[in-house]
Amino acid sequence: MSEQELKNKKLVQIPVKNIKIHKPKGVETYQPSDQIYVRKVSGFFQKLRQRMNLVYFAFFACLPWLQYNGHQAVLFDLELQRFTLWGLTLWPQDLTLLAWLFILGAFLLFFVTAFLGRVWCGYMCPQTVWTFIFIWFEEKIEGSANQRKKLDSQPMSFNKFWRKSLKHTAWVLFSLFTAMTFVGYFAPMREVVIDVFTLNTSLTLAGIIIFFTFATYGNAGWMRETMCLHMCPYARFQSAMFDKDTLTVSYDAKRGENRGPRGRKQDPKELGLGDCIDCNLCVQVCPTGIDIRNGLQYECINCGACVDACDGVMDNMKYERGLIRYATEHELQGKKVHFVRGKLIGYASVLLIMSSLLVLEIVNRSPVSLDIIRDRNELSKENFNGDIENVYTLKILNKSQTNNTYKLSVKGIENTKWHGDQIVKVAGAGVYTLPISISVDPYELKSYMNDITFVIEQIDPESDVKLEHESRFFNKR
Repeated sequence: MSEQELKNKKLVQIPVKNIKIHKPKGVETYQPSDQIYVRKVSGFFQKLRQRMNLVYFAFFACLPWLQYNGHQAVLFDLELQRFTLWGLTLWPQDLTLLAWLFILGAFLLFFVTAFLGRVWCGYMCPQTVWTFIFIWFEEKIEGSANQRKKLDSQPMSFNKFWRKSLKHTAWVLFSLFTAMTFVGYFAPMREVVIDVFTLNTSLTLAGIIIFFTFATYGNAGWMRETMCLHMCPYARFQSAMFDKDTLTVSYDAKRGENRGPRGRKQDPKELGLGDCIDCNLCVQVCPTGIDIRNGLQYECINCGACVDACDGVMDNMKYERGLIRYATEHELQGKKVHFVRGKLIGYASVLLIMSSLLVLEIVNRSPVSLDIIRDRNELSKENFNGDIENVYTLKILNKSQTNNTYKLSVKGIENTKWHGDQIVKVAGAGVYTLPISISVDPYELKSYMNDITFVIEQIDPESDVKLEHESRFFNKR
């Protein structure tokens, strides 16, 4: 393109929206390397979060100890390659069920995010739960946020040494408890505890526990918001699920601006001020160190701490609550909010369909599995009776939690002879390996390769469980 053509061509200017970041006097802009001293705040959302965290942690800590029918109720046994969920045992053959569960969980997360924003991060994410538990240890040992900040700025002394030592000891012990509990989901919990306290663990188990202990200690004790801001992928793609009707923690700028301090008895309208007194409490209580007054930011985990802090200030000033609240962009703009919308309907429909398919998969799941392994060395042979004989190894997998007795048979060829046990007892969640052979008069065989069907039936306890598995019977050439 020539220079003259460039001059004649109209240039389209992309509109740019400038956002002014308000910075109160004496408050430095947060840097990623700065330590955040989270100030304690009370209120409805913090009580809700604490109770949800307590239920979540109790569920996590107690679940590996629960017993069902004489075995651990929830156990993802990697060594035996089986997952136990109360009365349901999943094997590698059932990985489609786990895939359904993961997909269902993902779409449930999408649905919640589109409706309520990043509430998973603020109320149920393990990183958030454990971070607040570690902060609780800090508050009990070192004091409030201002006291902790003052203590860190002081030179080393006996007071600082014993407080820091006690805090980190509590962190490490709690991290060790977390690691042992986590490992208890993948190995028998009672055996893990006994082995750890008797120093009888294997090197592999000890290494895993040590790794997760220091991972918990580092994530919840030191990295904290760094995990949320820079390492969590959910923080990056969550904006793709947001829209203008998504409920997020928001600052009502129309009501709050202009900001500025004032006395309780002073009329803000006469001073030309909004309801925000610029106290900066919303920043001090934020676990990720952001200022929600600067607008929606991906660092916000929707925990509602700033909402409770601001509501407390509004109560003291005798103003109406809700300067910072859970709101949608349309609500802040004075437009109609559409809680029921296409995106949510789509997610809900997918969830309903997937839930139905998962239930059908579980209902139609056979409680027994039969694998047939042929003798690879010799497809067929002639025995001393002149019959043609094929050798098989049957692997019977009892997917239930009870000991069952099964009867085995074969069909597809007339007058077959079964050599081996035909009635076997298989322990609950166990595998029984049965070597057998089938022989038949060669005159009954129509071709070199003949179709046969192995049949397994449960006879004790009496049940209508019946499974058929096709295989091949080879004639001698």
